Amino acid sequence: MRPLADQGNDAAQAYLGNMYASGQGALQDYAEAVKWYRKAADKANVRAQYNLGGMYASGWGVPHDYAEALKWYRKAADQGDALAQARLGNVFVSGQGVPQDHAEAVKWYRKAAEQGLAVAEFNLGVAYAIGQVVPRDHAEAVKWYRRAANQGHAGAQHNLGVMFATGQGVSEDHAEAVKWYRKAADQSLADAQYDLGVAYATGQGVPQGHAEAVKWFRKAADQGLADAQSGLGVAYATGQGVPQDYAEAVKWYRKAADQGFVQAQYNLAAMYDSGQGVPQDYAEAAKWYRKAADRGFAQAQSYLGALYAKGQGVPRDYVEAYKWFDLAAARFAASDAVLRDGAVSNQQGIAAGMTPAQIAEAQRLAREWKPE
Repeated sequence: MRPLADQGNDAAQAYLGNMYASGQGALQDYAEAVKWYRKAADKANVRAQYNLGGMYASGWGVPHDYAEALKWYRKAADQGDALAQARLGNVFVSGQGVPQDHAEAVKWYRKAAEQGLAVAEFNLGVAYAIGQVVPRDHAEAVKWYRRAANQGHAGAQHNLGVMFATGQGVSEDHAEAVKWYRKAADQSLADAQYDLGVAYATGQGVPQGHAEAVKWFRKAADQGLADAQSGLGVAYATGQGVPQDYAEAVKWYRKAADQGFVQAQYNLAAMYDSGQGVPQDYAEAAKWYRKAADRGFAQAQSYLGALYAKGQGVPRDYVEAYKWFDLAAARFAASDAVLRDGAVSNQQGIAAGMTPAQIAEAQRLAREWKPE
């Protein structure tokens, strides 16, 4: 290979660059890889141009230089290279080395997608699903997701499953959703593993099976997906699919809560409030209720109000209690009428012991409150 490369053969030069970049057949040496990629790229070798762009984007063998990366990606893309076209799309989405430009990104994704590159088909599907630059068109999104999914792209398989589950762009079909979730889940995509777990937990598209739900929740939870960690916590708390174990529930709620997952923050607070799985600790309960309450979670706001009313874990403060009850009552959904009525009743109960000035202050605080 080296003799051919020394003779100026661009294919041999590009291949030699690959050998140095990967450390296969030669000692890994990024600077040497760049040298050979550049020789081939200067002869318009498309693979070398693409790879040289990648070296500049990554800072391997050369200083980081997004503008130089863009230059080489564009040269390869202009020759019709689908990988370079898709990478150019990514560059314009991220705004690395260029002003962020979603219209330009979609243009390059489309060029690559029309050549059948799965990742570009997926990205184009996303653009249609969210209406980014192109008009929102769920049927068009489904078309591009399906093309990528049929090539085994896990993200597209999952998103196609979501479209079937929600009836967007296709007729609602939970069995078809499960089929695509499973394909992506089998490739270890955490979001798909979680959604497959939800399907088993609810019996949508498959026979209900809590043990199977737990199996998929655990796979996703072990990858750090907060939704799945929270779902696994619920399974342990309720004993569905696993033996009931409050300490294990707390463990998984905490993992999700530490990632800012609001439902898990509320559930963790409730465990401290009741002393399930942990020693009862009203101060810790108040801490976690507050995190969820500050995000606008109505149940957490209501329970935080109750702690202020009783002076548990926080100093007794009827103004704060009234404020949180007021916020909770305004945020409960119509389907949560019982919970909303409870917050209103608690608010009225403490109002009887407050002065008009205190009530006015609490109402002002509630009006000025904004979720984090």
